[in-house]
Amino acid sequence: MQRENLRENMLLGMGNPLLDISATVDKDFLTKYNMKENNAILADESHKNLNSEMIEKYKAEFIAGGSVQNSLRVAQWLLQKPKVTTFFGCVGTDKYSQILKDKAKADGVNVVYQYNDKVPTGTCAVLITGTNRSLCANLAAANCFTIDHIRDPENRKLLESAQYFYISGFFITVSPQSILEVAKHALANDRPFIMNLSAPFISQFYKEPLMQAMPYVDLLFGNETEAETFANEQNFGTKDLKEIALKICNLPKQNENRSRVCVITTGHNPVILAREGKISEFPVDVLSKDKLVDTNGAGDAFAGGFLSQYIQGQSLDVCVRCGIWAASQIVQRSGCTFSGKANFQP
Repeated sequence: MQRENLRENMLLGMGNPLLDISATVDKDFLTKYNMKENNAILADESHKNLNSEMIEKYKAEFIAGGSVQNSLRVAQWLLQKPKVTTFFGCVGTDKYSQILKDKAKADGVNVVYQYNDKVPTGTCAVLITGTNRSLCANLAAANCFTIDHIRDPENRKLLESAQYFYISGFFITVSPQSILEVAKHALANDRPFIMNLSAPFISQFYKEPLMQAMPYVDLLFGNETEAETFANEQNFGTKDLKEIALKICNLPKQNENRSRVCVITTGHNPVILAREGKISEFPVDVLSKDKLVDTNGAGDAFAGGFLSQYIQGQSLDVCVRCGIWAASQIVQRSGCTFSGKANFQP
């Protein structure tokens, strides 16, 4: 498929739209809020002052965020054709949701939010220490997404015309019912259903809804920590990432016409791709430390780069290479941001 074959609403994403509040902090600040480098957690009562303290103490900046929305923004940057991607998620009726919508639309995403007038738009504190980052999400309105949004007649048309579906593991904490509805629709129409493990706590504390969705998953993304945690929770009996990737591919699957693909990113080490009982590895261009600005969004960018090629029918090898390229661009900037024209060459 060539770029001229791209059409609007080919890729439908569903996730948690969050406004990122990003700042470089010291390690004592992480400790104060019981946070670890390169981890992702959900906010609890102990984090109620986190955002305000970051804004006051560290001159935090606001960036449009949320894992899936980020990936779709990156995909649009590469596709260079507006509205090829559509995004579902829930926000509040406040200034933050308008900022999010404006930024995502400016990047080419067809944003179709569900609005909740009782809860504010969700935020994600992004705490940067050196080249590491720690995330603390306060889902707020993002947590209020309901299956009604998918069943709305206008939105149902978008669901039915989409050819690819991408949902984050994070969304399992919000609406497993919506995930299964989309997954079953994808299966019934033999269209790829794609997910991301998203964070270790998903495999640990949301095991049941994750494993209800897993049989529908045609393509799964994850990083090494997420994959190791998943393997531990599923009693795989190995910490070898290649074995884990193969075992994930071999988990029970609904659509037998399409073998599952598993992609594991490992920081600066090679990306692992498992398919049909075989492993491929793809080297990552290691950037010098002075070029690394912020690793937040690297995983989202990888998924967005990969998907931009996947929906064009490119080989999985090209998809992985584009994912690596996109991630390498994003880590040289603060937040999941980009500028200029994407110049990836398949």
